[in-house]
Amino acid sequence: MTKTELVEAVARDLNMTRVDAQRAVESVFGQIAEGLARDKKVQIQGFGTFQSKMRKEREGINPQTKERMKIPASKTVGFKPGQELKNKI
Repeated sequence: MTKTELVEAVARDLNMTRVDAQRAVESVFGQIAEGLARDKKVQIQGFGTFQSKMRKEREGINPQTKERMKIPASKTVGFKPGQELKNKI
């Protein structure tokens, strides 16, 4: 499902305009991003938990030159599905 399909589904389910649904979806995504930046964790009951994680510096190989290189430490986001979501899948 793409973001556009999600917006259309929300608009249809809640009987609202596509523009209002777009704002609602953007707001939810924005709040999740802000929560991750501020608290490092966003827990949505019945859905799952988004959590900010740090990846350690590691060694990799450049696929073009086959040369060894250091991949710097970076931040990423992990998602752990809740039990209700697992049951639906």
